[in-house]
Formats: sequence, C-alpha cells, structure tokens
Amino acid sequence: MSYPGYPPSGGYPAFPGYPPTGQESYPPAGQYSYPAVPGGYPPAGGGTFPAAPPTAGFPAPGGFPAPGGFPAPGGYSGAPQAGGMPPYPGAPTGPGFGVPPAGPGFGGYQQPSAQSYAGGGPAQIPGYGGQAPSPMPAPPAAMVQCTQGTIQAAPDFNAERDAEILRKAMKGFGTDEQAIISVVANRSNDQRQKIKAAFKTMYGKDLIKDLKSELSGNTEELILALFMPGTYYDAWSLRHAMKGVGTQERVLIEILCTRTNQEIREIVNCYKSEFGRDIEQDIRSDTSGHFERLLVSMCQGNRDETQTVDYQKAQEDAQRLYQAGEGKLGTDESCFNMVLATRSFPQLKATVEAYSRIANRDLLSSIDREFSGNVERGLKAILQCALNRPAFFAERLYHSMKGAGTDDSTLIRIIVTRSEIDLVQIKQMFTQMYQKTLATMIASDTSGDYRRLLLAIVGQ
Repeated sequence: MSYPGYPPSGGYPAFPGYPPTGQESYPPAGQYSYPAVPGGYPPAGGGTFPAAPPTAGFPAPGGFPAPGGFPAPGGYSGAPQAGGMPPYPGAPTGPGFGVPPAGPGFGGYQQPSAQSYAGGGPAQIPGYGGQAPSPMPAPPAAMVQCTQGTIQAAPDFNAERDAEILRKAMKGFGTDEQAIISVVANRSNDQRQKIKAAFKTMYGKDLIKDLKSELSGNTEELILALFMPGTYYDAWSLRHAMKGVGTQERVLIEILCTRTNQEIREIVNCYKSEFGRDIEQDIRSDTSGHFERLLVSMCQGNRDETQTVDYQKAQEDAQRLYQAGEGKLGTDESCFNMVLATRSFPQLKATVEAYSRIANRDLLSSIDREFSGNVERGLKAILQCALNRPAFFAERLYHSMKGAGTDDSTLIRIIVTRSEIDLVQIKQMFTQMYQKTLATMIASDTSGDYRRLLLAIVGQ
C-alpha cells in the first residue's frame, strides 16, 4: 500500500512530500476518484471517508470494477470475492495483497484461549499461569479488510496429533528441529495453545519446559514467543523492556503506539494479573517528561476509533498543531500529545493532509523540527501508523537487520506479532521501500534452524 509520492526516492522514514507539492487532495489529479461523489469530494458537510455506502452487495456480479463504474450500482458492502481486491485504486496488486477472502483465520486476528494461560510455565518466563484476560472481540471490519497474515489457522487441525509429533521430535537422543518447525510455523496462535494443553493432557508434561530443554539461542526465543498468547507476549515484552537497569524505549513505542484500544486494555490487564504490577506506574518510574506523558496517554486505550472523518475538525486540529509548533517560538508539546493521543487514525490522516496545506510542510517534518529523542519517535510512530502501518513495521524490520549485527529480539517480536495480522502487507512495503525482499534480508542475516523457522513464518 503506497501513497502518491511515497516513499520518496531518498527513502523512509520521514514520509516527506505527502501529499506531493501541488496536490491538495487524494488521489492526485488524473487518477479516478474514490468513490465518485456528486458535487465533489469530500461530501458537503464533512461526510465520511469514504462516503457511507449503500447496503447492497459488493462487488457487483461480473467482477470488479462493476460495469458502469465504481462503486457498483446498489452499493459495496458485503463479502469480497475470493482472491481479494486492492484496498484502494492504484494500490499495488499481487498474491496475497488486498482483501483476503472470508474464512478461518481471516485477517489473522486470533483471540487468546483460556487454555493459553494454563499450564504453569517455566520460572525463566514467568506468567504462564494465572487468569486469562477476557476474550478480545473481532476488530472492526475497517481495520482488517486491507490486512492479511502469512499464518492462518490450519485446516483439519488435530491438537492431539500435533502434540504427538512434537513429543516424538524431542524424545530420545537429539531433536528433530524440522518436525517442530513444520508444526509451529503452520498453526495459528490459538491452535498452538490447544497443542500445549493437549500435550500436558496426553503426557503429563509441560510442552514449554520440554522445548526449552531441547532448544537454545534465538531458535528457542522464537519458538517460545510463538507459543505465548498474543496479549501475554506484548505484556511480557513491555515488562522486559522496563525490567532491570535501563529501558528499551523503542519497544514501548512499538507496542503502545500501534495497538488498538481493546488490545491495549487487554495488555494492561494481563500485565497486572501476570506480573502483579501496574504498567502506568512502571512507565512513570522508567521514563520522564513529555515521553512519559505520551506513553501514559497510550496506556488509557481511549483513542477515538470511529471510521468517520470530520474534515472541519481535521482543519482545526491542523491549525492548532501549526500554532503549537511551526507558528510560534517554542513548542506547546501538550497540544501535540492531545491531538495525536485521542484522534482516530483516519482522522489523523486527514489532519496530516490539512496540515500540509496550511504549513506548506508535512507534519512529520514539523515534528522532526520541534521534538527530539523518544517523544519525537513516539509521535512519529503514531502518525506513521495513521498513514501506512505496514510501512512502519517494514522500517523497524529493516533497521533490526541493517549494518553489523542483528537486533534479534525486534526481528522476532515483529515477525511473531504481525504474522497473523498484516505480515503480507509488511512484506510488500519492505520490497517497495528497500528494493529487496524481507525473506532475502532474513536469509542473509540469520542461519540454521532460526533462519528456517523465520522464513517458514514469513513465507517465500
């Protein structure tokens, strides 16, 4: 998914030139509108983005676009046809890009199972026991319709059969790592939790402890991450980012600035139940200043998530941000915090576009000029997710492997957490931004079973 003129030839992350100079609306002149609206776009009175569709099915019989133009007569709600469609006109196409067909694992959004937290894990990874948080509801359709994971629920799944395969792979002398990889890389997280429960029922042993005794290094870290329920893994990552001497601020930004309200609330509850700690207090103890305030705002999980865009408010917010930064001597940091912490991502995207017209400069560049350090990185992460979330994670993956050495924890965390959500789109953006595939870079930076497992998750 790309935006006109983005990424720039000079590369990413700054999203400069968006929208391009001379183009004050999306899409640029010469490209068909999305969707056509009598009297112009956006609709008079603000309207929604896109204009609220009628209720009949989309696409029309005969395929996409429907004869006579887009949207098809009668509207465009309903299930997409198999194979998907580009998320907006002009988007790149290809296998797996666009709207995946409905079915098991659609969108890769898996809710944790109550069995996820059963079994009492090893002392080295506390928190495998305890109460499971309440199940997450399915996310709004607008959040999943353009995303797709590389891992989906396996058809004809049999937890007992998989548990037996893993037992045989670890029994006796030596370990059949390939057998382990073939199971864990091709099952959804929910299915892995069922395998973990079946293993204990069948053999009276803890699967996680057995895996730890057979594996080591990055391969062990990756497989254990895959067996953690998603909510727990995020909470565990945040705890370890603040535990001990020093703080891994980039981990806090990566998780707290990119998750949905429901995900953040589940993380906060899990952090409390599994580690007996208040995440807000830990943040206050480990960070300070405007960065601390931004993260505390994120922890509330109260961002507006309506998909309707108020263009008048976007104009007002853009003017407010300009007056708080570029338009004055000094910076009113609290104004940036308020807007970026509360507005929905579609609303922020509209604000970015309005800001470019007011300031003759894109908002990300203004944040570069007005802020520094971790608060700058946090504010930019929020805006980057509003503009192009897969591009944000693609950049993080690239820098985890760029240069000497590899930031394996970041590589593992992003591959695991996005594998059932939008890793297909992250791969697409990675290739577009860096002119090489994610699999190629992983293959050159890793080795052995660790490389084989990563590539199995990413998909060739």
